[in-house]
Amino acid sequence: MKFYDCKTAPSPRRVRIFLAEKGIDVETVQVDLGSGEQFSDEFRKVNPDCVVPALELDDGSCISEVLAICQYIEDLNPEPPLLGHSPEDRARVSMWNGKVEQLGLMAMMDAFRNASKGLVDRALPGPESYAQIPELAERGRNRVVQFFYRLNDQLEGNAFVAGDAYSIADISALVLVDFAGWIKISIPDDASHLKRWYGEVSKRPSAAA
Repeated sequence: MKFYDCKTAPSPRRVRIFLAEKGIDVETVQVDLGSGEQFSDEFRKVNPDCVVPALELDDGSCISEVLAICQYIEDLNPEPPLLGHSPEDRARVSMWNGKVEQLGLMAMMDAFRNASKGLVDRALPGPESYAQIPELAERGRNRVVQFFYRLNDQLEGNAFVAGDAYSIADISALVLVDFAGWIKISIPDDASHLKRWYGEVSKRPSAAA
């Protein structure tokens, strides 16, 4: 397998943390997003969507999208389980990972991509150009803060985002919090449960991936 990565991008970091939790080493190719390497003819053959991460299999086919890649890895390497133990647990992990993606990471993307000077006309990832909308950046920042409070409520009675076990939902939420920090969106001072959780998961060795 060959993993197409960018060390500065949040999405492939979710896969890197997943691999680190599994103790798996994969051949890695760095894609320089800053120079636009994702739009090159060579990389378009890997992923026509012009985004990372992408996982090239031994037969030359490729899987893109974070959850699809992690599902493939989990099926091949089920221990430790990061997508849930039982049908109910897997559903809960999937639900919370979806909430983090939809309510957190997508809001964070709006906040970042609609305000960054380096992403003029690149307000959305992918091969097409889209103009920035400043109002979406401000709305995104507000949505991220509100979602932090939602996570805080969830973590009041749970050790981890989806319950008692560390999962991909925690990986996604950790990357969200760190990504938010890049544009100075911090965990609210009164979100004590989220702060407790973040202090714990950010100390896991995989968080350095």
